[in-house]
Amino acid sequence: MLITQSLKLTLAREIPLSRTSYNFLGVAAFTILTALGAFVWIPLPFTPVPITLQTFFVLLGGAILGRRLGVLSQLLYLGLGGLGLPIFAGVSGGGLSRLVGPTGGYLIGFVLAVYLVGRMTQKKKATLWSLMLVMGVGEGVILFLGTLWLACLLKIGMGQSLYLGLIPFLPGDMVKLAAAASVCYGMQSKLITSSNKQ
Repeated sequence: MLITQSLKLTLAREIPLSRTSYNFLGVAAFTILTALGAFVWIPLPFTPVPITLQTFFVLLGGAILGRRLGVLSQLLYLGLGGLGLPIFAGVSGGGLSRLVGPTGGYLIGFVLAVYLVGRMTQKKKATLWSLMLVMGVGEGVILFLGTLWLACLLKIGMGQSLYLGLIPFLPGDMVKLAAAASVCYGMQSKLITSSNKQ
């Protein structure tokens, strides 16, 4: 993506690292940010799914890292959590059981969303509105998979699963995707301007 290329060119003038090093740092950064986003959580009394800051970092990671590295960052996050690290939202421990729990569909949605966002934003300068649209698609995938998983796990109808897994999260998710798109657009504009001045 243009943002990723501009970022690498700008950083290359400041820090002499290899391309592999930049990729590694990017993947590690968004794995850590996704994990930290899980600690910013608000439990809701009527649903087993909490509000977190994670989707902000998932969407931003897809746009900045691109589809391949973005997916790698989320797979690494899920892998570390599956191995037992306490990096899933609202829990004191990790483990594979968390991946098949009430939030499992959302977690799997992270991987697909980061891929789609990375794919749809690559190789071109994006407008703020197009970034918001793309991130809206990514957010929709997360919510859809999460709600569907919740319906299957709890053996409830789609109406109730929408009430538990989608509707409460729409306002906050709109804010998070708008913020992620704004940050991405701002980085893109500044990096392109910086590159043109060199």
